[in-house]
Order: sequence, then structure tokens, then C-alpha cells
Amino acid sequence: MSITNLIVWIIVGAIAGWLASIVMKTNRQQGLITDIIVGIVGGLIGGFVLNAIGVGGDVTGINLPSILVAFIGAVILLVILRAIRRG
Repeated sequence: MSITNLIVWIIVGAIAGWLASIVMKTNRQQGLITDIIVGIVGGLIGGFVLNAIGVGGDVTGINLPSILVAFIGAVILLVILRAIRRG
């Protein structure tokens, strides 16, 4: 993995994590680093889930489809974390 790819993952993760935190109303509870981590993990989850259902979910760069994949995965992650915290 090159430094460029790493920077792309961080940028996409930050955008997707931030958007997911707004949708899930966790924006006040988490900071930028948490948004980036949630977005990056969300990209992995989103890619796995979308590929599993046959839609295709590759994060290929800083573009709308990549951000959407990471956003979907980040929302899934935040839903799971919320369920664990309540349980």
C-alpha cells in the first residue's frame, strides 16, 4: 500500500465516518479520529456487505461511489455499536 492509497483511505474514511455520525446522531460524542476509524472500518464492512449481495462495493478512490460504500458500512458499524452498548 502506497502513501497515496493510505491518504485516500483516510480522506474517504473521514468523510464517510462524519456523514454516518451525523445520520446516527453520534457526531457530538466522537471526534475526527473516531470518524476516520469508523469510516475506514465502514469501508471494509460496506465493501463486504455490498459484494455479498451482488451489488459490488469497491472503494476505488475519492469519488461518490467509494464514499457511499464506506458510508453504508459506517452506518452498519454504528448501529452494531449502539446495540452492543445498550445490551
